[in-house]
Amino acid sequence: MRPGVPVSIFSFETDPALASDPVFDLHRRGKMAISCTVPLNSRDDLSKAYTPGVARVCEAIAETPELAADYTWSGNVVAVVTDGSAVLGLGNIGPKAAMPVMEGKAVLFKQFGGVDAVPICLDTQDTEAIVATVKALGPSFGGINLEDISAPRCFEIERRLDEALDIPVFHDDQHGTAVVVLAALRNAVTVLGRRFADLRVVISGAGAAGVAITNTLIAAGVPGANMIICDSRGIIHADRPGLTAEKAELAANTNVSMRTGGMREALIGADVLIGVSGGAIDEEALAGMAPGGIIFALANPTPEVHPSIAAKYAAIVATGRSDFPNQINNVLAFPGIFRGALDCRATTITDRMKVAAAEAIAEVVGEDLRPDTIVPSPLDPRVAPAVAAAVARAAELDGVARCVAAPATLAAAPVPA
Repeated sequence: MRPGVPVSIFSFETDPALASDPVFDLHRRGKMAISCTVPLNSRDDLSKAYTPGVARVCEAIAETPELAADYTWSGNVVAVVTDGSAVLGLGNIGPKAAMPVMEGKAVLFKQFGGVDAVPICLDTQDTEAIVATVKALGPSFGGINLEDISAPRCFEIERRLDEALDIPVFHDDQHGTAVVVLAALRNAVTVLGRRFADLRVVISGAGAAGVAITNTLIAAGVPGANMIICDSRGIIHADRPGLTAEKAELAANTNVSMRTGGMREALIGADVLIGVSGGAIDEEALAGMAPGGIIFALANPTPEVHPSIAAKYAAIVATGRSDFPNQINNVLAFPGIFRGALDCRATTITDRMKVAAAEAIAEVVGEDLRPDTIVPSPLDPRVAPAVAAAVARAAELDGVARCVAAPATLAAAPVPA
């Protein structure tokens, strides 16, 4: 360190207000640590855990690489990878500022799924460099969770890594969100006595989450012809110039009536509004929706529509926040999805596995299903085991499981208080 350069320019010493801030108290020195799972109290312990005993395990793995999942932690560990380009609602804040979120993701993996996770924040936003780096890190992990990488790069990064690696690669901003939205919508239409086939759906946002939700709902039976997707420029349609490849695909599969305009035009007669954009939607636009509908305003921390306003125009309202009913949160999905995928040593995560996860989440609600309870609480200890079992079964049906799942580790997972 150069003389005269302070250790920190932003600390408890330089800002006394932080000394009484419980959020900073919780994050100081990070939210996670590595702990030892074997005794190291004697020379015999050392000889087994390290040299010379460890050499026998290394030789066995060198001869049969598949043994690494049994005799190292790699079979139960996921890399949580970001480039810091699209962190929560904060935007492109870079890898260092992204670390608190990635640490948070890692502790959620452990708390709810019994999955060890390592946050990896890459100091590059170059697609080629990210793909090459994560591919090179592959042997250390049983799965890759991509996180907070901006669209459209996230689509190519996930696709190429999924093709290159023989372990699950999952972009949670896309698929985790889509899984929980599908679970919530399934229960919402059940409460209202509706059918997917009859729904007219508007999605505000055509980034990672918007694209994945659209494709997932179409696969689940919502007619693409009845769906309208809006981005910051308005309704996406086939004749709109300058569409990216992903948006052109959306245009080809949705909005068959070629409706144009903005959110007000999109919402005329709509049964469902799903917001994953972060932009505000005015009340006049909501007034055009069909009565008795559904609004999922999922931007965090500020929903596109405040629940008190949304409730004027919809029978069921959900947000991404924990201080309102019906919290649609990815933590309902990703711990169980990876738990199930790791338990059966899946090579990838298929569409059937995602749908199975959504169905399992929806079914946990059970007899508690009502307009203000369409998804279970993120703290419900039943969720991850149910999702893991469903995902493992789906992996076996799809032929991507390398063993029959025996989720003994799940039984030992910490249960929320």
